[in-house]
Parts: sequence; structure tokens; C-alpha cells
Amino acid sequence: MSLARIVTFAFAGIKAIPVEVQVQLAPGLPAFLLVGLADKAVGESRERVRAALTGLGLALPPKRVLVNLAPADLAKEGSHYDLPIALALLAAMEILPREELAGFAALGELSLDGSILPVAGVLPAALGASQRGLGLICPAAQGGEAAWAGRGEVLAPADLPAILNHFRGLQVMSSPEPPALPQEAWRGPCLSEVKGQESAKRALEIAAAGGHNLLMIGPPGAGKSMLAARLPGLLPDLTPGEALELSMVHSVAGLLRDGRLLTRPPFRDPHHSASQAALIGGGSRARPGEISLAHHGILFLDEWPEFPRPALESLRQPMETGRAVIARAQAHVEYPARFQCIAAMNPCRCGYLGEAARECSRAPRCGEEYAERLSGPLLDRMDITLEIQAVPAAELSRAPAGETTQRIAARVQAARDIQRARYGEDGPRHNAAADGAVLEASAGLEAGARGLLEQAAERLGLSARGFVRTIRLGRTIADLAGAEGVSRAHLAEALAYRGRRGR
Repeated sequence: MSLARIVTFAFAGIKAIPVEVQVQLAPGLPAFLLVGLADKAVGESRERVRAALTGLGLALPPKRVLVNLAPADLAKEGSHYDLPIALALLAAMEILPREELAGFAALGELSLDGSILPVAGVLPAALGASQRGLGLICPAAQGGEAAWAGRGEVLAPADLPAILNHFRGLQVMSSPEPPALPQEAWRGPCLSEVKGQESAKRALEIAAAGGHNLLMIGPPGAGKSMLAARLPGLLPDLTPGEALELSMVHSVAGLLRDGRLLTRPPFRDPHHSASQAALIGGGSRARPGEISLAHHGILFLDEWPEFPRPALESLRQPMETGRAVIARAQAHVEYPARFQCIAAMNPCRCGYLGEAARECSRAPRCGEEYAERLSGPLLDRMDITLEIQAVPAAELSRAPAGETTQRIAARVQAARDIQRARYGEDGPRHNAAADGAVLEASAGLEAGARGLLEQAAERLGLSARGFVRTIRLGRTIADLAGAEGVSRAHLAEALAYRGRRGR
């Protein structure tokens, strides 16, 4: 009887859980059995492994082959179990050295000709292997991604013969190098192309500086989507820790390309037909949703009221906690989801409420019914509510170019630097994430500002959440001005953005 082992990983969110692949060759009727709570994709690995070995000129021994994926009570999903099963089987057949193989973890999908295909989750697997003092064997196309773990040997073979030759001393594979981080300037659309809309540009700058949620309301063609598309250019690059965390989410989702870490805040703009599972995450394999793919970046929801009501309401908790928890009968999967929500909507279904020549016959009732699609608690989470009006044709043709994205981004970066110095490396990354004692200590409300806030809270009927979010917004406006404290003028501007819809 022969037994061989190798480590691979299952994934719960971005957490890599070690799974030991045990292969036993025992006397008995020829059979290839796989146990350990495997899903269909894992069960089919038997045929892919068999075909890959045939491509090498090998055949399964005429024995009872038993593959156990331990722990047996953990669900195993995905095709990345192919490679560790094949390697452990080759070790049990004494073709690969068991002792050397025991120092590695492995993941990868096998083609029928023995090629090793890319799989999701290589980056968190590499970090998990590094933490356990193991090297990693992964597909050649993802060697650079695995190299970001920084510790432990990484082997990235293109096929099974390459890994066989390496362990048998016939060829030596060099460890891959992590790809260089991109150092390019913003190449997206520039804010200078937006004619007029000065108040909207100001609100966009404030939202970028403090990470605040923003709701834009206006008729079709007023420029809501155009403004949202230019917001990513105002945001600073991600810190190394943020880039690694975001890249792990995209790696688990299978979206990390060429092994490059994501260094810019993501911009996700799902269609309004997106389901709750698409936004929050879920499905049979509990994949990350749009809010997690937008982690440390922007989630743009155009035609906001047109999204399914359950999907919109499911955003409420992640907007507060910064994480998405997908509950299943057997397990809870958690993904990070600290995103900035930017939403846009028309004032009514036809879009022309308030324009006597174009509004429909049901005005103003049509606008009230359209707004009722959004719940009060959801609107309460939007820090800035902005009414956007269409720019007249004369202004479009004659208005001079405005400030460039680069110039406004410099002011945003200066405000973010102030916030980082205030909160420290381990604190909130921007004002919108500050809460509790941290916010109380950093608010710096002057006497006149505090009195104005108390009066406005009573007159506007601000909720406790709205009260706190107004303080955060005022703090950001003060940071943009380089002020130590939040003055009455700063808070008055913040209150102006908490309109009827944003209370």
C-alpha cells in the first residue's frame, strides 16, 4: 500500500483554507475513487487527471486508487484540485519524490494534454502557503501573481512534463518575478471636458476627498453619467495594503489579469437589471459581488430606482459595515466591501418633471411614485444629494474649459494626506469611514458650527445617522480648505447637500 500527500486550498471569501490531498494505492479491483465532499467540478477531475497521465505515456496502476480531500466535512469546489491530485498520484506511483513534494502546496486545472490552465484564487493561495512555510506550484500564466506573496519558493510550470523534469533534476525552473506596478497617470476622461456644472464638480471633489456617497438627480442628458465617469481620476492610488486586499478579491473572482496587482481604485457600473446575488455576492459558489469588486473604489448605480428593490435594500448593511456576509445553511462567507456609492436617477419615470413643455400628464404624482422606489434608510446613507440641471446649448458652446482632473486630484490628495495624518495608518482611510470616538476626537466643530448643526438637525429632521454623516461631510470640506476646525461656513455647505431626499 502506498500513500502520498500534498496541500491545496479551499476558499471562504478571500481566506485560503488548507486542504490535504491524500492519495492511496491499495490492492484490490482497479478503481479511481474520490471522497471528501467534492462538487461536480472536483469529481470530474478524475477524468482530466487520467487523460493527462495518458498524454505523458503513463497509465493508472491496476490497483484501487483512493483520493481523500481532508477535512472531509469542508465543501470542495472548483477545478483547481486537478493539479494537486495528479501530483499526489504521481508521488504515490513513486514517479515524484514524496519528501520534496510535501514542502509545496499546489493548485491548477489540467488540460487533457497535460497543460496546466489558470484558476481563480492563486494570490490568496500563495499568501496561505507562505504563512505555512510552503512553496507553491501554480499555472505558468499566474506565476507573477503568486510571486507577490514574497516568501516561499514558487514554481509555475506550463505543463506536467515541466514539473516532472524539475523534480527529477532534468531541468530547473526559475522562480517567477512579480510584474512591475503600473506608474501611469490617469488616462480616463478629464473634468475639463465638462462645460458648466460648477456646483456638480464641487460636489464631486468633496465626495472624492472624503469618500462620501453621492446621489445625482437630474433629467436625461444633464451629465450625471459623464460626471460619474470622471470621478475615478480624482481618487489617489491605493496603498500597498489596499492594493493587496482588492487584488485578492479579484483573484478569487478570477479577474486578476497578467498577475498584476490593482493599484487604482476600481470603478464598477453594473446594469440596473443586476440581481441581488450579482450586487452582494452569492450563487452556488458564493462568489464576490459588485460591491466587493468595488472594494476601495466606486460602485456606480445608474438609473438607481430601476434596480430590483431587494437588491437595493441589500446594500444598506454593507454601506455601513464595509463587508458583505453571504449566509448559507452550512457556512457564512465574508468578503470586504468598503465601497463609495455613486448613484444617478431621473426625477421621474419620464425624466422631465418640472419642465412644463416636456413633462408627462401625471406630473407631479409620477415623480413622487418614482421616488418611493427608494426607501428612506437607503437615501439616509447618501451623504450628498445633488440636483443637476441640463446646461443650455449657448453655455455648452461658449463656456471655457474648466479645471483639469489632474489639478482637482491634487487638492483631493492633499485632503486625503491630512486625513491619513489625523487617523494614522491603522485608522480610517478617509472621513466617511470615521466613526465613534475617532470622529468625536477629530470633528473639531467650532461653537458657531455646533449651534447651526443642532438647529438644522431639528428643522430638517435629521436622523442620528444623518447627523453624523453631516459632521463627516463638514470635516471633509474643512480639510479641502486646509482648516483646523469645522466652521459654520463649512457646516452650512455640508447641510446644503443634505436635501429633502438625503435626510
